[in-house]
Amino acid sequence: MKKAFYFDVETTGLNPFKNDIIQIAALVEINGEIKGEFVSNVKPFDMENIHPKALETNGVTKSELIKYPEPNQVYKELITFLAKYVNKFDKNDKFAPIGYNVKFDIDFLNNFFKKNQDKYYGSWFSWRYVDPLAILYHMDYRRKIALADYKLSTVCHHFGIPIEAHEALSDIRATRELLYALDKIKL
Repeated sequence: MKKAFYFDVETTGLNPFKNDIIQIAALVEINGEIKGEFVSNVKPFDMENIHPKALETNGVTKSELIKYPEPNQVYKELITFLAKYVNKFDKNDKFAPIGYNVKFDIDFLNNFFKKNQDKYYGSWFSWRYVDPLAILYHMDYRRKIALADYKLSTVCHHFGIPIEAHEALSDIRATRELLYALDKIKL
């Protein structure tokens, strides 16, 4: 049984060690069917280490962020959500993390676990991740696609996929649709 964890995070900057998640959204897909959805804003651990460009990109202010749910509360809710679909003690029962430029998101989520005193990110997730961006780069290399850039919004526009960029749930829905569209293309 294939278990996919499509996810996206919005953050206070680009460094997963010093910046924090401010929004996380995920879709759980099992054998091609969406089984669950998780969405939450998250108050940063460090309110002082917020890059102004991140606030601008995400359309939020520090005064809004301070009202978001505490990170340990969101962590507990996320673990409860994950436990509905994966037995963390079974080494063969893991989610495949899937997202656009997903290594960025994985690094932030892994550090989110660590900042919540949990070093067992790997109890829930496989280290084998799926990223449509790598497929697009391969297509570009093979001259099957040529876009001005490979931002998610640009790619989605190219494939006619609706997206509200930098809104985590919209990003992962679009990523899932993009991955299914790419499956139909002969590489």
